[in-house]
Amino acid sequence: MDIEHFSLALAFFGFCAGFVDATVGGGGLILVPALMYAFPNQSIATIFGTNKITALAGASSSALGYIQKVTIPWNLLLPTMLSAFIFAFLGALSVSLIPKAYMQYAVFFLLILMAIYTFSKKDLGQIHTTIQFGKKEIILGIVFGALIGFYDGVFGPGSGSFLLFLFIKVFAFDFIHAVASAKLVNIATFLAGLCFFIPTGHILWFTGIYLAISGAIGAFVGTRLAFKLGSKFIRIFFLILLIFLIGRMGYELFFN
Repeated sequence: MDIEHFSLALAFFGFCAGFVDATVGGGGLILVPALMYAFPNQSIATIFGTNKITALAGASSSALGYIQKVTIPWNLLLPTMLSAFIFAFLGALSVSLIPKAYMQYAVFFLLILMAIYTFSKKDLGQIHTTIQFGKKEIILGIVFGALIGFYDGVFGPGSGSFLLFLFIKVFAFDFIHAVASAKLVNIATFLAGLCFFIPTGHILWFTGIYLAISGAIGAFVGTRLAFKLGSKFIRIFFLILLIFLIGRMGYELFFN
C-alpha cells in the first residue's frame, strides 16, 4: 500500500473511531487495532498514547456539540471528572503491575451482563429524569469516576460504554444526556493518560495530529446524527457495540 492510500485508510479508521465514540463510546476498539497493524514495530504504549490524542480530539468535538443542547449537571460531573482524572493517571502508572488477563475476563463478563440488562429493559435510557444530585449521588459519581478512570488508565477499551451505562442505570439519564456526561468524564481520563504518555515519549505526533483531525470530524458527524435520531438510535447502536465488544474480547480470550 502506497503512502497516500495508507494515510487515507488511517484517516478512515480515525473518522469511524470518532463517530462511534461520539454516540456510544468504544472508538479505541476500532483505532487501536488499525494502529497496531500500521505500526507493528511500535510499543503498545506508543499505540495507546497515539490513540489517546485521537480520542481526546473526538471527545472534545462531541462534548462541544452536546453541551450546547444538553443541560449538564456540573455539581455531579466536576467531582466525577476530577476523580476520573486522578485515578486514570494512577492507572497509567500501574500498567506494568496489573495482570491484564484478569481484567479482560472481568470486563468480558460485565459486558455480557450489560448487554442482557439493556436488551431486557426496553425503556432503559429512553426517558430523562431530572433529579437533585445531593451528597450521596456526588459520592457515587466520585467512586464511579475513580473505578472507570483507573480502568481507562490501565486498559481502556469500553470505558465510555461503561460510563454510558452507569449514567443511565444509576442516575436515570436518557441516552443523550448519558453520552454527553460520559464524553466529559472521558476528556478527563484521556488528559490524564496523555500526562503519562507525553513525558515518556509514547506519542507518534504526526500520525496523532492527522488522526485527531479525522476523529474530530467523525465525532462532529456522530453527535449531529445522535441528536437527529435520538435515544432509540443510540440504544440500538449501544447494543450492537456491546455485541461487537463481547465477540472480539471472547475471541481473544478463548480462541486466540
